[in-house]
Amino acid sequence: MPASGKSTIGVLLAKRLGYSFVDADLVIQEQQGKLLKEIIAERGQEGFLLVEEEVNAALQVQRSVISPGGSVIYGKRAMEHLKDIGTVVYLKLEYKDLEARLGDLKDRGVILKDGMTLLDLYNERVPYYERYADVTVDESGKSAGEIVDELRALFNRIK
Repeated sequence: MPASGKSTIGVLLAKRLGYSFVDADLVIQEQQGKLLKEIIAERGQEGFLLVEEEVNAALQVQRSVISPGGSVIYGKRAMEHLKDIGTVVYLKLEYKDLEARLGDLKDRGVILKDGMTLLDLYNERVPYYERYADVTVDESGKSAGEIVDELRALFNRIK
């Protein structure tokens, strides 16, 4: 989900593992020459999702922590590719915590269908995150450092 800590946790984890960090939203913006919200405004939600899926499905990295946008889970091809090249982690955040962290959704480039609330989005996406996750980390009551330590220990066992 947006504001779940993907970028924050991802950067810290990459540093601890000695990996590179890839923010897929920044890759999209660089390739398109536009901000996410501009792509959504120009191409619509479906057009943005196609761009997002294409970029994520084409990522070719090694020894990297990738932070994709939260809507990547709508792209089956992208998710299958991410699972093929690595371990997919779901940073599980309770709705009340998500609501407290979020600011302006549109400014963040978050896709909300007409009439959809943040709670609707949360309820729609959680089953996708659970389906694609190789690992789920419950963030409840944990600091970023504790989450990174948990993930680092997990990845050290996997290597």
